[in-house]
Amino acid sequence: MKIYFETLGCPKNFNDTQVAKGVLLGAEGFEIADCADAADVIIVNTCGFINDAKKESIERIFDYMPYREEGKKLVVSGCLSERYADDLYKEMPEVDCFIGVNEYDTLPQILAEISGGRVKQVTGCFPQVLPKMPRKFDENSYTATLKIAEGCDNCCAYCVIPSIRGGFRSKKMEDIIAEAEELAAAGCKDLILIAQDVTNYGRDLYGEPKLAELVRQVCQVDGIEWVRLMYCYEDRITDELIEVMATEAKVCHYIDIPIQHASDNVLAGMKRRSTEESIRRTIERLKEAIPDIHIRTTLIVGFPGETEEDFDTLVDFVEEMRFARLGVFAYSQEENTVAGEREDQIDEEIKAERVDAIMRRQLDISFEYNKEKVGQVLQVLVEDRDEDGSYVGRTEYDAPEIDNSVLFTSDRELKAGDMVRVEIIDAFDYDLVGREV
Repeated sequence: MKIYFETLGCPKNFNDTQVAKGVLLGAEGFEIADCADAADVIIVNTCGFINDAKKESIERIFDYMPYREEGKKLVVSGCLSERYADDLYKEMPEVDCFIGVNEYDTLPQILAEISGGRVKQVTGCFPQVLPKMPRKFDENSYTATLKIAEGCDNCCAYCVIPSIRGGFRSKKMEDIIAEAEELAAAGCKDLILIAQDVTNYGRDLYGEPKLAELVRQVCQVDGIEWVRLMYCYEDRITDELIEVMATEAKVCHYIDIPIQHASDNVLAGMKRRSTEESIRRTIERLKEAIPDIHIRTTLIVGFPGETEEDFDTLVDFVEEMRFARLGVFAYSQEENTVAGEREDQIDEEIKAERVDAIMRRQLDISFEYNKEKVGQVLQVLVEDRDEDGSYVGRTEYDAPEIDNSVLFTSDRELKAGDMVRVEIIDAFDYDLVGREV
């Protein structure tokens, strides 16, 4: 049986798809197809976090429905399926089965069942212990994510993740190190540690946060050259973690801290533990210990009750902190959330204006950061080659697909995954230009 995967959403979903492929290839009778035309079963791994993601997922499911006329089976997995399985099962009879986010270990049995007819959804499993599961790494896996935990206990007022993925559960440290070694053997150089809350790692298993110790051990894995931290809560960034980031040569001077807002009024409404002052102190600690640290953050504007004064506070904070990397989302009203039930929702047009206002300011900040790099020689990970013969890559200050790129020339033939030294000769808003030295 040949299986084709279509994956949508965040890096955690792509990680799940690799696990699903690994499970299938470890069972008898399954192959991974390169395209839907060559498959017997199509699995759409969906995102269901915010409205735009839900819309994209549903549209993609409909795109694959015609394949059932050719006798192919259609399976929907992931967050959308976990969140709306009952409704989707009724509204989409063309789909053979809906499975959630924790059922990939039983995928061979599920696929065997649907070969005999439509199967009711398989969702709602939240194992307390995260087993080590096989992964099928993509070709050219010079960059890879490693999920160190699943679920979340933070219960922010706008977020449905705890209801979709369950409470926070850490992987055993020895399993994470073993997976890092497997990734290194597969050619991974840029290893990205991910979870819903990376900084909470280990608290459930070991009684206290163990991210700093985990990072130290990951840095000992031969072959890994960059270790990157994503999805860190600022109030859990300890002095020990900052010390590890400052002293371990493999740790990128980059950290992703989604602060969401800077107004204490909005942060309290979001049920975040942070305050404007605590965020400022954490950023100051990071910059003092690691002067070239590049901090990425994400913001939510248009949260219920956000006043013009709240928004002005956020704009002023962005201009003061000068985040090297920043993304902004308009608040998405979600059912079964505390914020979704509030009556003081913000008009969509106002949300869009606020997104645009923040990003216009961030454009100038990003350009200033890039201009400061002109004349420097930076290590660059090669990712692609343009038609004109020039190359595209990333520095340690940039995560794949969401951050900046380096466009550069070289007198020699390079391949994806090579690490080279590039002199920066020009700068744009979000990209750098250079030549290999």
